[in-house]
Amino acid sequence: MTATLQTLGTPGEYSIAQLEAMPAAEFQQLDLSLAELQRWVKDAQERMQAAKVRRFGTLEQQARLRESKPNGVIHFDAGDFQVTADAPKRVSWDQTKLADLARRITANGEKLEDYIDIEYTVPEARFNAWPESWRAQFMPARTVKIGKPTYRLALLKEVL
Repeated sequence: MTATLQTLGTPGEYSIAQLEAMPAAEFQQLDLSLAELQRWVKDAQERMQAAKVRRFGTLEQQARLRESKPNGVIHFDAGDFQVTADAPKRVSWDQTKLADLARRITANGEKLEDYIDIEYTVPEARFNAWPESWRAQFMPARTVKIGKPTYRLALLKEVL
């Protein structure tokens, strides 16, 4: 019998130690079932969001025009609902134009840091392609952080 979320129970019912001690086939099946459930939830949430846009989008636009508020949080009524809509502001800057402005600011004797935040980055592929003498100079400025590990499971043999 193949184990499923229904036969294994809810993952929240297990302690980490119980999950760790679970037989390989059940452990893998639970892992696969959770991944399938996660895909299902993501798809369902995307469709629900699309339905909300279709159901409330026009009313939101009207409310934003009425309140002269193109972004941020607004509240409006829609039938039986009190809707809170949030349209976060996402600002991006033209890097070429900012570089030109930065040159003008410094040419006028102003402190660039008073106007613009600057963050230097080095693409890892470019860094790895440099000669060792260059890499050695940059090493004191480089910090490597390791991300959270992920695991994919494949049973080596069928467990009965």
